[in-house]
Amino acid sequence: MNTLTSPLAPAARAARRWRVPLLPEAFIALVAVGAFWLFPNDVGFLSNMVVMCVLALSLNLVLGQAGIASMGQAALYGAGAYAAGLFALHVSPSPLLGLGVGVLAGALVAALSGAVLLRAHGLTLVMLTIATAQLLLELVNWQRRLTGGDDGLSGFSIDPLFGVFEFDFMGRTGFFYALVVLLLAHAGLRALVQSPFGLTTRAVRLDAGRVESLGGRVYAQLLTVYVVGGAVAGAAGAVTAQTTKVASLSMLDFHLSAGVLIMVVLGGTRRLTGALLGTVGYMLIHHIASGLNPHHWLLAIGVVLVVVMLVLPGGLLDLWDRLASLARNRTEARHGE
Repeated sequence: MNTLTSPLAPAARAARRWRVPLLPEAFIALVAVGAFWLFPNDVGFLSNMVVMCVLALSLNLVLGQAGIASMGQAALYGAGAYAAGLFALHVSPSPLLGLGVGVLAGALVAALSGAVLLRAHGLTLVMLTIATAQLLLELVNWQRRLTGGDDGLSGFSIDPLFGVFEFDFMGRTGFFYALVVLLLAHAGLRALVQSPFGLTTRAVRLDAGRVESLGGRVYAQLLTVYVVGGAVAGAAGAVTAQTTKVASLSMLDFHLSAGVLIMVVLGGTRRLTGALLGTVGYMLIHHIASGLNPHHWLLAIGVVLVVVMLVLPGGLLDLWDRLASLARNRTEARHGE
């Protein structure tokens, strides 16, 4: 029977549409699980890397896709962490409900702050995002009775995931929990970026004036992207608080925002993949360099960043694309023979 006229043709086309788009997430999962089995003594480090990938994805969406120059991503991350911790302490230790609360907290802080911040542009916007994060940090520190202040928020417990998988001391459950959140965030953001909404967002980044002249709502578009980015950052913060059972002021610190920005720039802002490459590269350099010299590891980060920006202006994505192109050309040449 002709496939085009078969009643099963729509189902076959639907299956193809779902098979191919999930390949990036399958590759990410394969690499992550491989690292888990190869380095069983570094599960805590790997879990932190996975969470930082989620946070970097949120900034890549905001900066790389929409062109919103933000240096306050830690505010959204910290909001999710403290919200999840307070929820577990006072309401319910359910990990999934706490994750949802963290997502909502990140989105809410992004909506409230973005409604004001996104009226500004350029350097003014950068400074305002930094100021917002510092204000939130001081507010959390001031509310010591609620948040623990300098000592951090602790003393809460998290129920086993689905009532079965306990968050053990070795962090195995936490690693896979964080990995699932990363895969969902990557798949969701990738679908968003490839949608008409994502195309409009990139058009705003390239020429906001033209989009507005054509009837586009630039401010609403940017605010929506910022809120989505806040939700993803809040999810990263919630996972961190749940797996470490603590929320601290360091989660709101400027150094975290600066580090995530370096990760995104190092990897490349053109695609979401850049956030993952940059995070892995940055954290591996940090891990190795700080082990060799704990006082001057930033020198290694600076040297690598300068070299990458000079040789690969588009970040590690350029290297990835060049290697992929080389492999593709060799494959075509081999088939041509």
